Amino acid sequence: MVFSSVSFLFYFLPAFLICYFAMPGVRAKNLVLLAFSLVFYAWGGLANVAVLAVSMVANYFFALLIDPRSEPWRLRVLALAVAVNLAGLIAFKYSGFLAENLNLLLPAGLQLPVVHPALPLGISFFTFHAISYLVDVYRRKARASRRFEEIAVYITMFPQLVAGPIVRYSTIAHRIHTRRTTLGRVSAGLRIFVIGLSWKVLIADEVAPVVAVIFDRTTTPNLAEAWVGVTAYALQIYFDFGGYSNMAIGLAVAMGLKFPRNFNLPYGALSITDFWRRWHMSLSSWFRDYLYIPLGGNRHGHLRTAVNLWAVFLLCGLWHGASWTFVIWGIHHGTFLVLERTRLGAALKAGPRILGHAYVLLVVLTSWVWFRANSLPEALDLFAGLAGLNGVEPLSVTLMAELKPMTIVVLILAWPLAMFGLPKPGARKLPQKLRLALYGFTDTAAVAVLLALCILSVGAATYSPFLYFRF
Repeated sequence: MVFSSVSFLFYFLPAFLICYFAMPGVRAKNLVLLAFSLVFYAWGGLANVAVLAVSMVANYFFALLIDPRSEPWRLRVLALAVAVNLAGLIAFKYSGFLAENLNLLLPAGLQLPVVHPALPLGISFFTFHAISYLVDVYRRKARASRRFEEIAVYITMFPQLVAGPIVRYSTIAHRIHTRRTTLGRVSAGLRIFVIGLSWKVLIADEVAPVVAVIFDRTTTPNLAEAWVGVTAYALQIYFDFGGYSNMAIGLAVAMGLKFPRNFNLPYGALSITDFWRRWHMSLSSWFRDYLYIPLGGNRHGHLRTAVNLWAVFLLCGLWHGASWTFVIWGIHHGTFLVLERTRLGAALKAGPRILGHAYVLLVVLTSWVWFRANSLPEALDLFAGLAGLNGVEPLSVTLMAELKPMTIVVLILAWPLAMFGLPKPGARKLPQKLRLALYGFTDTAAVAVLLALCILSVGAATYSPFLYFRF
């Protein structure tokens, strides 16, 4: 079930909100949240629920074993628990990829069967949630909960279950069993939800056909086509995933919970280091705290730091998908992060801001080629197009058919919104009360208009899943 669908907006969400706020206590609200989360997840297939249930039960007991044990035993149980979680992720997501590549090295008689199991929705996300819970219990940042429904709610909360943001148990544990909902929080949360919905429906879905033409239907894009396709995809993935994150955060606020911010104008960064402090912030901080720092971080010299950065981003690429294109995407970002620890980083800080923006956009846009391309040859064809090696002819008839007037407007206006956000309210000379009243009225009217446009668009649109559902 997709947030931007008729079934969710007009049936599932109203039914959930009515049942949730009708319950008198937190525990009853948790049970409602758990029940609706399981229904939401089962919408994608009952087999998914079985995998999720095994994860919940196993990690509930693993945490109980880790919590009271003496130090050596705690570490061994943690190692076993993390291995079990990763084994499930590898079996579903990477077994076919590993077999294909091992078969390149094995003789004909020892070839491994290549099996690609159906990937449970959001397995990468709920696996990382479970691992962070276990590690936080081991580090004594949180106590293992004795109530199974609290752990089940933490892992299955439908707003973030299938595409994040990655919420750490230590930061939300107290709100799971003690929280308060108010009319103000519900209003603020639904406002954030509507903004996220408009990002997805009015921007990401509007440019999606342009991306599909270049990446899925054009074999050798020329110079103009390649750049139009890459810039369109950069907007699509930001407003699609950023929109989902805002919707998840908004629903959490309405329920009295608090999810971490996941995006902070990443295309407005001045370096790739800065970009990763702004893009998918919950994932980058997860890798920093649970992998980069335990590996040694930047505490053991420049060479070790470089190796750690490459290792982290290699795994970050693999986390996104079992393909060499994702591996190269991770190495691409890791390489520039390493380079920025040399004189390049100092030059970026000392140089004009416009050069920093241009550098970041060039690095990020070219990285999206690896991320979106269906194969290595297709990625290389697109790079050839970006360099002008496939010719400089006008845009194809197929692409022109998708560049409708509204699409062109979105492609133009979405970039300053993605880089710098909305302009801050002016009218500084007005009295504060009047200024706040005008801002509140304008904000409410704008959100109402966005909601109306989204409803019209959702009612007329076809099925459009979020891009990060595939991970």
